[in-house]
Amino acid sequence: MTSASTDTRSPAQESGTDGAASSRQIRTIVASSVVGTTVEWFDFFAYSTAAALILNSLFFPDYDPLVGTILAFGGIAVGYFGRPLGSIVFGHFGDRIGRKRMLVVSLVLMGAATFLIGLLPTYTAIGVAAPILLMLLRFVQGFALGGEWGGAVLLVVEHASPRRRAFLGSFPQVGLAVGLTLSTLVFLPLVALPGDAFSVWGWRVPFLISAVLVLVGLFIRLKITETPEFERMRRSGQAVRVPLWETLKTHTAQVLLAALSFAVIGAVFYMLFTFSLTYGTEFVGHAQSEMLTIATICSLLALGGLPLAGRLADRFGVTRVFAVGTVISIVLAFPAFWLIDTGSLAAAFVAYIATTVGFCATYGTLGVLYAQAFDVRIRYTGMSLALGIGTIVGSAFVPMIYLELLTVFGGSWAIALYIVVAGVVTLVSATALHRITRRRGALTPASEGTPR
Repeated sequence: MTSASTDTRSPAQESGTDGAASSRQIRTIVASSVVGTTVEWFDFFAYSTAAALILNSLFFPDYDPLVGTILAFGGIAVGYFGRPLGSIVFGHFGDRIGRKRMLVVSLVLMGAATFLIGLLPTYTAIGVAAPILLMLLRFVQGFALGGEWGGAVLLVVEHASPRRRAFLGSFPQVGLAVGLTLSTLVFLPLVALPGDAFSVWGWRVPFLISAVLVLVGLFIRLKITETPEFERMRRSGQAVRVPLWETLKTHTAQVLLAALSFAVIGAVFYMLFTFSLTYGTEFVGHAQSEMLTIATICSLLALGGLPLAGRLADRFGVTRVFAVGTVISIVLAFPAFWLIDTGSLAAAFVAYIATTVGFCATYGTLGVLYAQAFDVRIRYTGMSLALGIGTIVGSAFVPMIYLELLTVFGGSWAIALYIVVAGVVTLVSATALHRITRRRGALTPASEGTPR
């Protein structure tokens, strides 16, 4: 049997269909991944946006505004702590019984938790039970998200031909940009509601309408087929009994290096989106609507930037594009905050847009960077576990760390330094991961870059 990492058969060759049928199949698969990740990230970011805007006063009213915001951001950390457990559970069954089934389960679970957040009574109604229930539902969201990303990426990557693998593999990441865009667009008119309407009922709307998005996602996701690589592996009898144990026994270094490679992505993401809402309004003085508009524009830019990064990775190599994005993030860290701190909305806009370029280059290629590092037998588990650990290390506490750095040092330079350090960790880790992958002979044309 040809190894999963070097198999070059296309979906058309695998199924025996012609090129047109294969193209339709790929389009359906890509659409399924994008819609599914859009729903999952919309649900996840609805909380992040609400935490920056209103949840501190509704669920943690006994604390001063800054401490309440830190506690509300703690819900982001709780969600990320659910991801490693989700990655283990979904990865186990995804590597044992298939990618598709687990993606359906993760979508339903995420949708249910998000809808229930929209129905939660606040602190004034049920006291301390309100924040406890909120944190519990955030944990469920994180658990579901832990099984979503790896499966969505594999659904596309394991169907794609090597020459288009990085480009097509970038589309599940597009779901993040679409989900974030939808989330911020929904909040824009809500924060402009008159009086106390937003704090009374307006903040609930994004959580409740997620039920419609879940139904759409399920409709598309139920139409997809299992990946050819997984089916070949299962038919050959090479499925492992305990994927987690096999992953830790044979791919420990890949898991750790892939996790550390995520550091700069988490640092830059929160600088661009969630934390930017708090920093721009409470520390610089912009209006909430202005910061939401900038975040929306950045996420719209990412809609094109993420696939472009994948296209470039197919041409020049995944690791090269990922490294360039990391270097951009490092170089721009201090200048970006110098512009933001001028208080000029135009300068802030330039800073956030420039930073988005580095984010797209790294996050747009992350899926294939991870996928090429793991054997097909444990790929779902390995990718999901690496991302789950990576998001705890590089994302879970970032908003709270940024607020604490501002409190202790009184300036944005400390946040910029944090981004630089995260970038260096990412660059070193991704380089080492690439060397291990190349030594194993698992690199594909998408990994090395295909000359045109």
